[in-house]
Amino acid sequence: MTQTRSSQSGAEFLYSHSGAEDIFTPEDFTDEHKMIAKTAQQFITKEVEAHRETIENQDFDQVVTLLKKAGDLGLLGHSIPEKYGGLGLDKISKGLVGEVVGRTSGYGVAQSNHTCIATLPITHFGTHEQKEKYLPKLASGEYLGAYCLTEPNAGSDALASQTTAVLNSEGTHYILNGTKLYITNAVFSDTFIVYAKIDGKHFSAFIVEKDFPGLSLGPEEKKMGIKGSSTRSVILEDCQVPIDHLLGEVGKGHVIALNVLNLGRFNLGSACTGGAKHALNLALQHTNERKQFGQTIASFTATQEKVAVMMARIYASESLQYRTASLLEEAMKDLYDEEDHRIVGKQMMEYAVECAICKVFGSETLDQVVDESLQLHGGAGFIQEYPIEQMYRDSRINRIFEGTNEVNRLLIPGNLLKKAIKGDVPLEELVEKAKRELSSKENHSLSENDAIRSMRNVFLVCTGLAFEKHGKELMNHQETVMKLANIAIVLYAAESSVLRAIKGGRQEGDVKTLLARTFLEESLLQVEAAARKLIMSVLPAHEKREVMDLIIRELSSYDFGNSLERNRQIAKHSYNKLKYEV
Repeated sequence: MTQTRSSQSGAEFLYSHSGAEDIFTPEDFTDEHKMIAKTAQQFITKEVEAHRETIENQDFDQVVTLLKKAGDLGLLGHSIPEKYGGLGLDKISKGLVGEVVGRTSGYGVAQSNHTCIATLPITHFGTHEQKEKYLPKLASGEYLGAYCLTEPNAGSDALASQTTAVLNSEGTHYILNGTKLYITNAVFSDTFIVYAKIDGKHFSAFIVEKDFPGLSLGPEEKKMGIKGSSTRSVILEDCQVPIDHLLGEVGKGHVIALNVLNLGRFNLGSACTGGAKHALNLALQHTNERKQFGQTIASFTATQEKVAVMMARIYASESLQYRTASLLEEAMKDLYDEEDHRIVGKQMMEYAVECAICKVFGSETLDQVVDESLQLHGGAGFIQEYPIEQMYRDSRINRIFEGTNEVNRLLIPGNLLKKAIKGDVPLEELVEKAKRELSSKENHSLSENDAIRSMRNVFLVCTGLAFEKHGKELMNHQETVMKLANIAIVLYAAESSVLRAIKGGRQEGDVKTLLARTFLEESLLQVEAAARKLIMSVLPAHEKREVMDLIIRELSSYDFGNSLERNRQIAKHSYNKLKYEV
């Protein structure tokens, strides 16, 4: 992997500047990265897409057949160490495979679920014996896995679990009772990572096999989308689980659950980015062929602007995904052999904020792109014969998967506030510095980097105002926290885009520079809107105008040229390629 100076701690982008040399970008892919991506692309094109209709009709035998073929190609073992039958690849490779598979909707959900949240608990928290028993089979596809956390009364609040585990009188088995809802891969899984409270108190994790007495499945759920993935309830009625199938320590199940979900959010961002690219490609191809009023839909400038905005949003999503992948790799590269679960948990959680942004930004990017792509298909987009119809339905779940986007938004400022309260981040000093810079009359260069600095200063000033208003109770004022999160998300995405363009040795007219500027313009508007809403709710009337005027003056001072002309250039580039390519 190309080395970058990934020395920033988690969420540090909220208050500290990065240089272009600090981040990993897709232009840094090695030959090994490109090879695993090509393997995944060939598999999806030749094997999976040929069975799209069969998979959509819930032929789960076909899904299983494809998963086992993926295992033969190493596509299920990229995140499993070599000594346990996997490939032991880095997080960039994980992201690449996730992105390619993400375009396949239902099948992609099945494969990604298996390789991530259904396998990683054993990879990082299993005993040597558990790893030897399960990981080679999970890597090859001989065993397929599921992850069982959600319950009737425990969704985003996972620790509200009511499933119980009680040690039997012989001391040989835990007896599990409870119901898990909406379990992906349930119908064909061999292993289930199940969370239960030992003696009703100690939240813990278990490896449960499908044939253990007392485990049964509910009927297949009738879903809006992702029909190609199995979703059922897993019912535990006096389910007998041998004591050596306890995963990790008693009462430490939250360390496994929350950290694995953290990686799941990164993984979901990759899948959504890949799906968005595919949806854009469908729009490019359709509008380049379809004619209205005597000319192709692609020739209309309104179409071109839609394409340019979609391209810029995907570029930002791709940029922040691989920036985060490198950060995760730096934090986790030595964890395969680490036996101290406290260290494992700490390192896996280091970039929780960045992973939450991957999930939120990626899923909302996919939703926006499939919506616009369907619109550009016109009436055809509503017809099942066209793949965009299925993509539109399938995309919606991603804003709910792995913790809703609302819950993930709360995590973002919450992380910074916890550090500030503990004294790990000098928030008061940072806020005062940001105020001084916003109030300064000195001219700055009005470059892209300056715009990023301005957005960061607005975030810090807004955070300071919110904290001054609500103090340690701020997290209870979720409407305000959400607005801070919106600024933070846009900041990370915009900075990732700009630094990527700079790192590539940008030239005027270079498509990466054009994309970064288009996204940056949109970002400045979004930051201004979020900041104005927040200020209206936290400041008294006589102070609102002064602060709003300061922020509006700062954010509106940037001019990156004629946006119409720039977006037409982006669209021309896109139609020359007829696919997302930068």
